Amino acid sequence: MTKMIFINLPVTDLAASMAFYKALGFENNPHFTDETAACMVWSEAINVMLLTHDKWRTFTSRPIPPPTSSEVLLALSFDSRAEVDAANEVAAANGGTADINPAQDLGFMYNRNLADPDGHVWEAMWMDPSAIPTD
Repeated sequence: MTKMIFINLPVTDLAASMAFYKALGFENNPHFTDETAACMVWSEAINVMLLTHDKWRTFTSRPIPPPTSSEVLLALSFDSRAEVDAANEVAAANGGTADINPAQDLGFMYNRNLADPDGHVWEAMWMDPSAIPTD
């Protein structure tokens, strides 16, 4: 079996969050989706579980952080710098926030940070491994 990661995120509006992630290029897996949760697939190994607050609370009693805080910064790789830029435009047009941190251009790597409608932070990034400095 392929090793997989399921990132669980609490969301306030499941439908709006599903639309946001779909606009970024995620696919919905209906086998793990109901009125309390949605499985959004990025790749064969990476899935994001969007959970209503009530559903989230069945997993943990820890508080849900406010949307202005950050617990993690999750990175998604894209095939080009243009796709990184497009991801930020899509985020802003679909209830998220683009460029929540300054863009970074290291030549071999380029990234811009965005937030989903609930403030979860994502780094859209592109990297050319063949151009990584070897010094």
